Amino acid sequence: MEHLGTKVLETNRLILRPFCQDDCKAVYENWASDDEVTRYLSWHTHTDQEQTRAWLASRESRYADLRYYSWCIVLKATGEAVGDISCIQIDEEIGAAELGWVLSGQYWGQSIMPEAGRRAIDFLLDEVGFRRVWARHDAQNPKSGRAMIKCGMRYEGTLRQAALNKDGQLIDIVIYSILRSDARRKDALIE
Repeated sequence: MEHLGTKVLETNRLILRPFCQDDCKAVYENWASDDEVTRYLSWHTHTDQEQTRAWLASRESRYADLRYYSWCIVLKATGEAVGDISCIQIDEEIGAAELGWVLSGQYWGQSIMPEAGRRAIDFLLDEVGFRRVWARHDAQNPKSGRAMIKCGMRYEGTLRQAALNKDGQLIDIVIYSILRSDARRKDALIE
């Protein structure tokens, strides 16, 4: 593996780039303050832009670390920040990265997250050299699992009462992954 940090990545419709303080208003308004968007996430809804500003500062402070991967999802057509896709856990020993993401509710159902996810996965597997990229979701949020499938990931299993949600309640989590060695992985993606 050769860590490369949060490089700018592009797709047909999207730019994945590092966050900056100029993103504060969009992050807050588009997803961080929306209870429906944050319902299944590991963090509570932001109550003001100061929380978002602090969150952005913590991200920005880590970008010098080449083992840190956290992208702002931006629409090319408008320049608007609409989501986040990040490695939330890295296991160097086995070459695995766990992805986590969030997308503004007004863009759900437009295949934006699968498009961003596929680009991030390709970068992590092909350029950085991870062997495995995986993701998980609360079993009560099957739409996130559908996005994982569209990213080319395979269902691995459901772990019963395996995690606590942000309110301290036990939840089942569903695991998906994709391996660098998966045969013809780019040809197997679902649109």
